Amino acid sequence: MLRINNIKISILNDNEEYLVKKLNKLLNTKVKIKNIVKKSLDARDKNNILYVYELDIEVSNEERYLNNKNIIITPEEKYIFPETNLDKNIRPIIIGSGPAGLFASYILAENGYKPIIYEQGEEIDKRVKTVEEFLNTNKLNPLSNIQFGEGGAGTFSDGKLNTLVKDKSFRGKKVFEIFIENGAPQDIMYINKPHIGTDLLRNIIKNMRNKIIELGGEFHFNSKLTNIIIENNKVKEIEINNQELIPCPILLLAIGHSSRDTFYLLKNKNINMENKPFAVGLRIMHDQELINKSQYGKLSNLLPPANYKLTYTTKDKRGVYSFCMCPGGYVINSSSEENRLVVNGMSNHNRDSKSSNSAIVVTINEKDYGTNLLDGITYQRHLEELAYNIKQGSIPIQSYEDFINNVENKSKSNVVKEIKGSYEYANLNKILPEYISNSIKEAMPEFDKKIKGFASSNPLFLGIESRTSSPVRILRNEYGLSNIEGIYPCGEGAGYAGGITSAAIDGIKQAENIAKNKLFFN
Repeated sequence: MLRINNIKISILNDNEEYLVKKLNKLLNTKVKIKNIVKKSLDARDKNNILYVYELDIEVSNEERYLNNKNIIITPEEKYIFPETNLDKNIRPIIIGSGPAGLFASYILAENGYKPIIYEQGEEIDKRVKTVEEFLNTNKLNPLSNIQFGEGGAGTFSDGKLNTLVKDKSFRGKKVFEIFIENGAPQDIMYINKPHIGTDLLRNIIKNMRNKIIELGGEFHFNSKLTNIIIENNKVKEIEINNQELIPCPILLLAIGHSSRDTFYLLKNKNINMENKPFAVGLRIMHDQELINKSQYGKLSNLLPPANYKLTYTTKDKRGVYSFCMCPGGYVINSSSEENRLVVNGMSNHNRDSKSSNSAIVVTINEKDYGTNLLDGITYQRHLEELAYNIKQGSIPIQSYEDFINNVENKSKSNVVKEIKGSYEYANLNKILPEYISNSIKEAMPEFDKKIKGFASSNPLFLGIESRTSSPVRILRNEYGLSNIEGIYPCGEGAGYAGGITSAAIDGIKQAENIAKNKLFFN
């Protein structure tokens, strides 16, 4: 089988029959398409937007085509779980059922282990009802919400699966295969910037849980880690809900970036951590049609909702960039602590709302929030309290013009407001530190040059976006272990991932480290 890349066809001719005809003509032989490896969109020429394919094909006399620079023998790309050392009677304990914990558990279960998963939030169906009640009433459950519960924070997001992780071991491919096995669309395997959507993710997560249980794993919901008992620098037991002690020789911490109580617990247990940079800013909302026309031109009605990625460096050398862009999505109140407010973006699989949104965030570091361990959390909490208090728990929103002019409710944005949770107009300048608001104000005209109308259409800002990534990194060695034997930090909360796919990949990597188990039980 051969792999051929850089096959371009007009979006007007995007069907398999036309693709086969083009290949037959290009190679002057009969071609059979076996697999789509990659499909991306080239919209640089708005008058001739193209799909670009990479394909696995079958032809006769393969050798004659290997001098073509765009053709190679199809490589073997298969994930292989490593040789194991850990006794399969030893049951790893997983804290957290977000992507990192869920995929670590899935891989362990597939390979003969029987993981035990503890999740402080609810199982997905109950969690959805709890979230809906919060969005309708502002009544928050601090243990089960948009940040916490089965599936993690990614369950109420766009379900984006793109990642910058280099993947020589094909863990990312394994992640996609597992998603597809459990109900995800086949096209996530090859679409550039694939996404699932919050509506589909819910059933996929349930299917994964049921498969893990079928293979011998256990799930315990409403079960919060409240203590870790350590003896002779090894984990011995964990405590759940301040009452139940459980023997624990191996502990995978897949706690997510918002598990602030757990970060303080780890600090008190002298588990090595360090502060890390993150970013803070606002959500911005535009009519999706504006983004489509800017990105695609006159052919925008023939294409899926457009996305974008924007970056800028201010005169003060601060990075400003778009983050977690949600085409055809919603802004959602994603709070997880009483009297604190944070927003995020989400969308369903069809991305069929009338607006787009993304975070516009500014990089910060210890110079901004302090050098003591966990000062970043204190900083986040302070901003989230300001965001909550300015309108007593409703999402504060402001037109771009009012934000620039530092006034409240003088200019109403005409953007279609696709917002989940109550909202009110406010002056977002009163929430943000000046260096963040000024950085956003400086960047916006530059973004408008790249996307027509990005600033000049008077879009809507919503606050506050403060959970772009974990404010700490839990340190680990080459075997994936923390300074305490038996503890494996993992995923976004540990500072080793940034999104669903990278967290899942890190979960698989740490599952491998648990099974290889280099330092004990040999």
